[in-house]
Amino acid sequence: MALSKGTKAPDFSLPSTDGTQFKLSDHHNEPLLIYFYPLDFTPGCTKEACSFRDNFEFFKNADIKVYGISTDSIEKHLKFKEKHKLPFDLLSDQSKKVSKLYDAVIPFVGISKRVTYLLDANHTIVGVYDNLFGYEKHIEEMIKQVNKNN
Repeated sequence: MALSKGTKAPDFSLPSTDGTQFKLSDHHNEPLLIYFYPLDFTPGCTKEACSFRDNFEFFKNADIKVYGISTDSIEKHLKFKEKHKLPFDLLSDQSKKVSKLYDAVIPFVGISKRVTYLLDANHTIVGVYDNLFGYEKHIEEMIKQVNKNN
């Protein structure tokens, strides 16, 4: 089970495709959408990333920054981001610590599962969607949650 709505998002720090170390607490007073996904370049993960790309303006207009997290390396993330022209950064969780912290690890496989969190400006979880196989639903559910919370 994913973390519950109303829960404070745990702080974390991960390397980012922008060349910095992303730290959640450095983004105080900023609503965020954080989505965990299994692997770069797989069909479902590519479609999910591209759906966030194609709807990026919606989140940008709502002042919500988008970040994708998987256990892939920064090098692989950079290639994935460039190939699919993703306008948001990807974070590398090779140690799986953050995926575990957010209850976003596929048991026995050890890679991130597909779960999306919408955080308000105080980093309280106000939206969550957990569905490994429903990559197309993640964007729909988050748009609904943003509209509901605004």
